[in-house]
Amino acid sequence: MENVHLAAENEDDLYSGYNDYNPTFDNEELDNDIGFQQAVRTSHGRRPPMTAKFPGTAIGARPVGTSYGQARTQMSSSMGRPMTGAVQDGAARPMTAVRAAGYSSALTRGSTFDPLGQSKGPAPALEAKMEDSPEEKIKILEKKVNDLIEESCMAYSRGDLQLSLEKAKEAGRKERVLVRQREQTGTADHINLDLTYSVLFNLANQYANNDMFQEALNTYSVIVKNKMFSNAGRLKVNMANIYFKQKNYPKAIKFYRMALDQISNAHKEMRIKIMQNIGVVFVKMGQYSDAITSFEHIMSECPNIKSGFNLILCYYAIGDRDRMKKSFQKLISAPLGIDDEDKYIPASEDPHTNMVIEAIKNDPLHQMERDRKSLAEKYIMTSAKLIAPAIENSFAAGFDWCVDMVKSSQYVELANDLEINKAITYLRQRDFNQAVETLKTFEKKDSRVKSAAATNLSFLYFLEKDFDLADRYADMAMSADRYNPAALINKGNTVFVRQDYEKAGEFFKEALRNDSSCTEGLYNLGLTYKKLGRLDEALDCFLKLHAILRNCAQVMFQLACLYEMLEDPHQAIDWLMQLISVTPTDPQVLAKLGELYDTEGDKSQAFQYYYESFRYFPSNIDVIEWLGAYYIDTQFCEKAIQYFERATLIQPTQVKWQLMVASCYRRSGNYQKALDTYKDIHRNFPENVECLRFLVRLCTDMGLKEVQEYATKLKKVEKMKEIREQRVKSGRESSARGRREGSAGSVNTQPLRTPPKSSSDFEVRPGERCRSGRDSRLHTHTHTHTHRERHTQTHTQSCTHSILSLLILHLVTFHFTFQQYQLLSFTVRLILFSCLSLCVSSCSPVSPPVSTSSLWTPGVELQPLPVWSTLPLRECLVGGLKMNTFYID
Repeated sequence: MENVHLAAENEDDLYSGYNDYNPTFDNEELDNDIGFQQAVRTSHGRRPPMTAKFPGTAIGARPVGTSYGQARTQMSSSMGRPMTGAVQDGAARPMTAVRAAGYSSALTRGSTFDPLGQSKGPAPALEAKMEDSPEEKIKILEKKVNDLIEESCMAYSRGDLQLSLEKAKEAGRKERVLVRQREQTGTADHINLDLTYSVLFNLANQYANNDMFQEALNTYSVIVKNKMFSNAGRLKVNMANIYFKQKNYPKAIKFYRMALDQISNAHKEMRIKIMQNIGVVFVKMGQYSDAITSFEHIMSECPNIKSGFNLILCYYAIGDRDRMKKSFQKLISAPLGIDDEDKYIPASEDPHTNMVIEAIKNDPLHQMERDRKSLAEKYIMTSAKLIAPAIENSFAAGFDWCVDMVKSSQYVELANDLEINKAITYLRQRDFNQAVETLKTFEKKDSRVKSAAATNLSFLYFLEKDFDLADRYADMAMSADRYNPAALINKGNTVFVRQDYEKAGEFFKEALRNDSSCTEGLYNLGLTYKKLGRLDEALDCFLKLHAILRNCAQVMFQLACLYEMLEDPHQAIDWLMQLISVTPTDPQVLAKLGELYDTEGDKSQAFQYYYESFRYFPSNIDVIEWLGAYYIDTQFCEKAIQYFERATLIQPTQVKWQLMVASCYRRSGNYQKALDTYKDIHRNFPENVECLRFLVRLCTDMGLKEVQEYATKLKKVEKMKEIREQRVKSGRESSARGRREGSAGSVNTQPLRTPPKSSSDFEVRPGERCRSGRDSRLHTHTHTHTHRERHTQTHTQSCTHSILSLLILHLVTFHFTFQQYQLLSFTVRLILFSCLSLCVSSCSPVSPPVSTSSLWTPGVELQPLPVWSTLPLRECLVGGLKMNTFYID
């Protein structure tokens, strides 16, 4: 009890105030509170809260009121000491024990718990940079200049030369603005010389790339003359290159030497390259001795393949045999600077090592090594083929010397290739026997060389159309190397010419499986499908080939032919149009285009392409014939004459072209020239019936005296023609009869012999042929006599009918109108009508009656009647054009 403290009467109750009610927190009467509703409807309620006096509080230092509107007094503990955290005399007791939880001694009673300080609001924004400062402007401008230089270089790498030049010019303009700003701000000492150098250098390069050589030289001169740029003298090499492109060789040598003087001996590789350029310029100038000096210096200091090859060319130009041999030895001993191929062969079973080797087999470095090696082999092969005929008395001895030298060098595998080239040289010299003998020496060598030699032999025999040997060596090449696509193609070719297209297609497919880039196999496979009638598959082959060989004329022509066979002339015309863009002077392609347009009915386009074909190749008979017929159809017979005259020169033994010329003269109204032409034709071809008929017609129309002479000749020629036709007909009948008798006699090869009959047995009964010799001769004689009389009568009637036919043809050919017909006398009209009726009735055994009213109606033109005659009324023969198809390569 001593420790119990009893509250005095003047002390506040410790638990007082808990049951008091504050009307501020009453929300039941908010709808009737006018002030609250006004605050909600207006911006009064959206005012920002008052700033707290103490952190974490929302009401500042104002204490929370009690139910009586008075401030709560502080509460003491039961021991008479102040409570923890209570306010005593305006100061708060330190709360060190709970500071880690977010409390502090500065907090007053009634403050909210806010350890993160969220009531302070968002953090203030960062202070913006002052972009208006001169230094910032200069930095931004420098960045823009660098970006423009990069964009210019990227545009050049994409091949857009114009854009790269524009970006370089813009970079130059902005760089000058940057320099002026530096000078205005007084910071001229801080000018970025590297940036200026980059801008000028890029601009000069882009000028040179766009072939603006003078502007490039001026820009390079600005760089070279500026002493503030270190090592700018090296750019004289670029200036010398520009002079070389301009073919200003003396100035090019001058600048190369100036650049060489400014490069120290420490940069040995660069000096060697400049010396090589100097030697090339001397070669261009024809000063081979000076070029030899440069290349000899290079080969003594730092030998390389290019300089050795150029040195051989110079010695070949001056004809020095001994120096050519020495230079060739230097060439094959020049180091390539590449590692051995053995490092790419896995030497252990370690999977990690094998993975690394597989990764580096096709990397860019190995690809560069392969390219360098192939270039060296190309230079060596070219040099050997060049100097072999010059270093010895015969090219065979020269090749043998080169082969011996190569065998003792690092390029041993090239020796066999040189021997194959020796055989190819024999082929070029038309010495096929030596070529075959040289290639046959490889039959006992290793498989690769044997396969190559057998492939060449197969192709050689294929060209000579010795298909058996070609097939034999193709089999030999395939047995030596089954994956040789050239050997498979040669085998397919030999099968193709034997018309076994299915098997040939299999060989071509196998060649494509071994080498997908074998264009010969794909082309031949397309031809094979075309022969088999599988046009869609052939079209696929040639479309794939066109994607590989974009400008191959043969592929485009095959595509056009296939579309024509597929009855798609529009696609065929499109492909032929692409073809003439590649070969615009091919007469066959132009003629094919004309034929397609003619088939489509477009005569004007057909005439254009036929005329272009004739202009490039004026000896194509089909084109000449079409052009002549076109002019006849369009009633321009005078223009058709020149084409038929050219056809006469090409085929002088063909009478039809000369008849065409005469017909054109006759149609154009030049009867005298037509008569002269027909007379010339008659002298050259005296038995031509058509010529004689036209001569009779023209002489009759012109009233000439030769009409009787030509009419007599016409009768003789027609009679001879009839006799020849009868002989041919009788010969055919006798041969047919002989075949029938032979077939009948083959049944009984030995006929039965019968005894002779009495004289009554030789009686000729009605309906039987006489079997005695005398009676048969009498019967034959009588039959011949009767036939001769009948033939004479028929010939007389035919002559009469021929004259009448000529008269009627004259009337029909020249198309008399009714007005022209009325000018004739009544007697002449009566004679013509009688002749017409007689001719029609005699020529046609069953002819319908002709109504006179249809012929003599006033105001109606006389229509041409059908005339039974062999005369061609229109001498126009339009032949089809045949295109030459491409055979297997």
